[in-house]
Amino acid sequence: MAKHTVSSARFRRVDVGEYDENKFVDEEEGGDGQAGPDEGEVDSCLRPGNTMAALQAALKNPPIHTKNQAVKDRAESIVLEVLISFKANDTEKAVQSLDKNGVDLLMKYICKGFESPSDSSSAVLLQWHEEALAAGGVGSIVCVLAARKTV
Repeated sequence: MAKHTVSSARFRRVDVGEYDENKFVDEEEGGDGQAGPDEGEVDSCLRPGNTMAALQAALKNPPIHTKNQAVKDRAESIVLEVLISFKANDTEKAVQSLDKNGVDLLMKYICKGFESPSDSSSAVLLQWHEEALAAGGVGSIVCVLAARKTV
């Protein structure tokens, strides 16, 4: 004879509604205090011509956790200024000095720069894109396209 199985102790207690796509809430952790790269530090590196240190400073503290568009635009302009200041021969060495996450972040800024090109930035961004693609591969582009948090 069958036993009574109505007891809720035997069933898992998983709220499947928690995983409903229509109930998604984007969690922004600590985004309001994030100011992006330090413009003073980047300028102090660019003045003596130390473009490698300026690139490292510009990629430090990216504003990916903030929704403030003004902060993101300021960070983009800082990185674009640094990329334009490089000589054509030094871009490969600069990209090779970055780690995988740095190359992915650089690719995010390059793609963001392509969204609103200017006369002087398009050729420079194409050159940087070529070097970043060589260092990061197609996976770097896929990371940019699939990322939820943008710069």
